[in-house]
Amino acid sequence: MPFSPFSARLDAVRSLLEQLSVDALIVNHGVNIRYLSGFVGSAGLLVVDRRDLVLIVDGRYDFVARRGVEAGTLAAMAVERVERRYPKTLVELLTARGIRKVAFEAEHTTVAVLDEWRRMAPAVDWRPSQQVVERLRIKKDAGEIAVLRRAGQLISDVAARLPEWVSAGRTERAIAEDIERGLLAAGFSAPAFPTIVASGPNSAFPHARPGERALERGDLVVLDFGGVLDGYCADLTRMAAVGQVGAEARKLYEAVAEAHQAALAAVRPGIPGSVIDGAARDRLEARGLGPAFLHATGHGLGLEVHEAPRIARADPDAPALDVTTETGMVFTIEPGAYVDGLGGVRLEDDVLVTARGSEVLTSAPCDLVVV
Repeated sequence: MPFSPFSARLDAVRSLLEQLSVDALIVNHGVNIRYLSGFVGSAGLLVVDRRDLVLIVDGRYDFVARRGVEAGTLAAMAVERVERRYPKTLVELLTARGIRKVAFEAEHTTVAVLDEWRRMAPAVDWRPSQQVVERLRIKKDAGEIAVLRRAGQLISDVAARLPEWVSAGRTERAIAEDIERGLLAAGFSAPAFPTIVASGPNSAFPHARPGERALERGDLVVLDFGGVLDGYCADLTRMAAVGQVGAEARKLYEAVAEAHQAALAAVRPGIPGSVIDGAARDRLEARGLGPAFLHATGHGLGLEVHEAPRIARADPDAPALDVTTETGMVFTIEPGAYVDGLGGVRLEDDVLVTARGSEVLTSAPCDLVVV
């Protein structure tokens, strides 16, 4: 990673440990391990206690992790090698350090794993915790924002090439492949998710996958793609039209464009995410398209392409999900409307909440790309 904010992040976690009245937190979600330590691997456990940080890895990663710590590219931490099985090494570590009250990531720990931990260490008080690391990840620091700004510009540069790739007679799959090659050529390490190219009737399905359908004149085309830059995700959706589309399709596009602008204008610190969602939803409902808006207005961006905060309607059964916006949050604004038999439209930008309002990180024009 191009910046090293691990010390501040670990201090914040340790403050939360005091609030939870536990001695340590076991982190087993790979993205959270990366956020706190910089380590990236397919397996591993991170133990954060009141003073120390210990990464437990098997022989595949032991040497690389130690070298990363020595080089300063990973957090300052001890590295414990698994000789037999992860649970055994974890329990031995907790026992050796006299750790008795342990929080674990409830959302990322299976019942089977927890049962084994309890069986092997019955004296430990295993306490489920929720969103400990995610609560920190929701606000980006200066280094993360710098990466996300670069990612927003790079993905906008890829969007500028859409007229090269989208044309009548080409298949959705071929266009998606071109976009993904374009992402790599622009400097992204990988697509953030499988690229969506949905044309004509397929555009009415929000998460349609590209197939062998060839684009036809009069089609609306949804182009939704993302890239990973230094571990962080950018996400963008633009619309194309193959030749001139019908009047109803044009009205659908105009309605979504209006909702998109209304939601962007609503972004500022100190408001519930549902207020931003409502700004978009109200515009679509006013045009009779409320039932055609089939998803939330946005989602957080960071080390994962879908993370907190959630920009959606308030849910009376889950009020905690309606997060109040804060400076440093980054999320998408992507209202859409989908009408079977007509097609679908979605427009998406990446937005940073600032002290004065917001900054749109993606600069590609939202105009309908007519090819």
